[in-house]
Amino acid sequence: MKQFINAKDNLVTEAIDGVLRTAGGRLARLDGYPHIKVVVRTDWDKSKVALVSGGGSGHEPSHAGFVGQGMLTAAVCGDVFASPSVDAVLAGILAVTGKAGCLLIVKNYTGDRLNFGLAAERARAFGLTVNMVVVDDDVALPDLPQARGVAGTLFVHKIAGALADQGADLETVTQAAQRVIDGVSSIGMSLDTCTVPGSPKEERIAAGKAELGLGIHGEAGIEQVDFESAEAAMAMVVDKLAATLAPGPHVALLNNLGGTTPLEMSVLAEELVTSTIGGQIRWLIGPAPMMTSLDMQGFSVSLLPVGKADEPALQAPVAPWAWPGCHAVGDVEVLPLPDGLTPIQPIPSKNPEMAGFIKKCCAILIAAEADLNALDAKSGDGDTGSTLATAARALLEAIDRLPLADLTQLYRAIGLELSQTMGGSSGVLLAIFFTAAGDASANGIGPVGALKAGLDRVQQVGGAKPGDRTMIDALAPALEALPDGVDAAAEAARKGAEVTATITRAKAGRATYIAEDKLAGHNDPGAEAVARLFEFIATQRHAAE
Repeated sequence: MKQFINAKDNLVTEAIDGVLRTAGGRLARLDGYPHIKVVVRTDWDKSKVALVSGGGSGHEPSHAGFVGQGMLTAAVCGDVFASPSVDAVLAGILAVTGKAGCLLIVKNYTGDRLNFGLAAERARAFGLTVNMVVVDDDVALPDLPQARGVAGTLFVHKIAGALADQGADLETVTQAAQRVIDGVSSIGMSLDTCTVPGSPKEERIAAGKAELGLGIHGEAGIEQVDFESAEAAMAMVVDKLAATLAPGPHVALLNNLGGTTPLEMSVLAEELVTSTIGGQIRWLIGPAPMMTSLDMQGFSVSLLPVGKADEPALQAPVAPWAWPGCHAVGDVEVLPLPDGLTPIQPIPSKNPEMAGFIKKCCAILIAAEADLNALDAKSGDGDTGSTLATAARALLEAIDRLPLADLTQLYRAIGLELSQTMGGSSGVLLAIFFTAAGDASANGIGPVGALKAGLDRVQQVGGAKPGDRTMIDALAPALEALPDGVDAAAEAARKGAEVTATITRAKAGRATYIAEDKLAGHNDPGAEAVARLFEFIATQRHAAE
């Protein structure tokens, strides 16, 4: 798999330097490359308890992204998914530890425990006071002798960091860190494994499946489950966490494991706060990438019961850019539409024949969704089918509210419905098309003339004309041929759609942004949709005869 890296051996050092160049002088690294990769605060005077954490890289922004006032004092970075060496950890401790002492925050993996633990022993031999806590928040595999440390570690960073920043002594900070560890629980789910630089991708998770409880290094989880939706995925995660839930209010940390889009993460946030445990979630951190697993398309949820002392610590401002903040969960506020956007509803009327015709046309567009998206992916952004299918579903839902017995008002009502429910340029152009057809019909123009008037208005507003590689290449000839019958219109629409495959220089629409060689041989998706509709209408006419 292709990745934006130069060489595997330099990956981590180059990434650290990339972060430090925009740190504004607040962060620095120790001069130990390539074996010692330690990021430290430059504003640290050693008068307060130092917090040192770290581990293998590949979990960015953890841990260097959380170095700064209010959180970590230093982060010790290993190679990808590899614990840093004893010397690297010791260098971090020696660089930031003063008389107040140091707390090491370690995730529960053998390499991290051993290297941080031995470094702590060596630091004590230098006369430094060093404590260590081990985070084991993963509840995915309860039968393991030692649970893994995952994103719940960030709660420890934040609460211990707030106390250290306030001047608390080492024992107080250590006790608070251990209390957080004892209370936090985490579990993750992913649709795919991660891609380790320089190694072949493990294709362990089959298509249509998700893995519940996998680790942040791609370790296998509890089981692979059928993937149905974000709602079902979150329900499975919540079910595992509910067994560990303590009474009272909780804070949730919703972590992007690296490859999940912000849009998906927002949907997962909604599912989390409206889930069966949502009533106990008073605060939410994220959704954001905080402890990732390279490019893993997944998420994790961490829960922590919140006492009176924890709330101010969680909400205290911090310097690290990667901390997304701790926000109270509330209801969705909904404001009324402005008066100018409140639509005048048409008076419904019945016409079973027209209702059946509209329903069948909508079914054609819905059935063509995947095909039209595939066509659009070759000449645009791959959403024409979904846009038209969304409009078709909206019309089906509105069918009983439409003035089906009044063609003039029906044109206008369809235009209004499309303006409200259909996005993109196609939505506004089709809304203009039907609205203009309704205006023409109100002036006594017949159905064919009214549709032509709608087309004229679309061309005036949108600027496209036949030959520009848009839906007009099929719609214009179809309407010209319509007086000769539906068969002639369908044939003209199909010819117009096929012609668009030979037009390699688009002059309107999203295809104008696409290279000419990418357009050759592919019909414009809008024109294809028009052709399919007219072909369907012709087929229905023959069936009726």
